[in-house]
Amino acid sequence: MVSLPTDTFIFLKIPKTPMDTRILRTWLLLILCIAIPLSVGIIGSLFTVGSIPGWYAGLNKPAINPPAWVFGPVWTVLYLLMGISLYLFLRDGSESAPVRQGVIFFATQLALNLLWSMVFFGGHAVAIALVVLLLLIVLIAATAISFRRVSVPAAWLLAPYLAWCCFAAVLNAQIWLLNMTPS
Repeated sequence: MVSLPTDTFIFLKIPKTPMDTRILRTWLLLILCIAIPLSVGIIGSLFTVGSIPGWYAGLNKPAINPPAWVFGPVWTVLYLLMGISLYLFLRDGSESAPVRQGVIFFATQLALNLLWSMVFFGGHAVAIALVVLLLLIVLIAATAISFRRVSVPAAWLLAPYLAWCCFAAVLNAQIWLLNMTPS
């Protein structure tokens, strides 16, 4: 029988020392920080999945629109990066005004992220979704700036998310223009 070192699964055993407790808290914080954006993504997908084969497939889309299968993996990676970013920010921060401000920005941009899925896919309101997306971009930038005060790597981990949302805004705007019905 193979015997593993006792410290291999330190996060599964009952903490016995202050160091064990710190390691357990670190793991729990990381898991929680990743679970939060992933949960928002899962909730957003409830609005998205049902609209893709019917409503979304029937829209006129620009030539730069990626195939539908690309969005799931991209968003999964982005939600993971958001979670790691939040973890680094909270790990390196303290109970201070910049940390509270960063958490408020992060939570607000996450709420707008969910709102976009609800408005675009759930409500089929492409123009309103574009406004939500533009506000989301501003809040992602504000979050990154706020995170940078505490953790530069945390701020940089939001860069792909910001870039993807800028690309999404271009797609959203083009879909809106291509599908406007003349009055």
